Amino acid sequence: MKYRKLGTTDIDVSVICLGTMTFGEQNTQEEGFEQLDYAVDRGINFIDTAELYAIMPRKETYGKTEEIIGNWFSKRNSRNKIILASKIASKDSGLSWIREGGPKLKFDKKNINEAIDASLKRLKTDYIDLYQLHWPERKTNYFGRLGYEHKNDNSWNNFNEILVCFDEIIKSGKVKYIGLSNETAWGLAKFLEISKAKNLPKMMSVQNPYNLLNRTYEVGLAEISVREESGLLAYSPLAFGFLSGKYRNGNLPKGSRMELFGQYF
Repeated sequence: MKYRKLGTTDIDVSVICLGTMTFGEQNTQEEGFEQLDYAVDRGINFIDTAELYAIMPRKETYGKTEEIIGNWFSKRNSRNKIILASKIASKDSGLSWIREGGPKLKFDKKNINEAIDASLKRLKTDYIDLYQLHWPERKTNYFGRLGYEHKNDNSWNNFNEILVCFDEIIKSGKVKYIGLSNETAWGLAKFLEISKAKNLPKMMSVQNPYNLLNRTYEVGLAEISVREESGLLAYSPLAFGFLSGKYRNGNLPKGSRMELFGQYF
């Protein structure tokens, strides 16, 4: 296994990060444990999750993925072997079951602290190595959407407030480093600009889709990532399984994501 530094930190993470969003939906806890054991045995030390998971998001499975990982930490006594990443959910009218729900899911001090404390409890740990904003508050492109349409509204990231809040949380020891997910080049650049100007925590990484069918990262984010040392955590490398070939000729294998959740893709 090869390892690289996470951003400008001194943390070495495996170049393969184990995504866990199916734990609790498509995978049972037993299957999740098996996959985690398999990954660690082969040198993977980097695990990514989110408070939102399992996917597809449902009230009944909210937080289930973090719970499974926490149970694995407890049973295997393995927390010190893992670089753990998680994420906080942003505003979305369909997520009424997360904290106060919907438009109240702001990246403010109250929500960030409540989300982190709940994740720590589910994960059975007292710290998260990398804590990420799952997608922007503002109206912009994310989850692979193209064709930016500007809208003047009140949905806005208070970049400074977010970084000040994370500065306090990092000093408390609950989080070591912070990052972004499903973010644009402008959003990453804005966070980096403010963190430099005000000596606030740096966004060490951006977790965005990147595969042979979606190369939007290369347009603007790639240059920022290289020049600012805020690296890419690429997700969906097989384009939701399409690049594996299993969906050729209209096939929908039983239990596959497209068979179960095709309406979302």
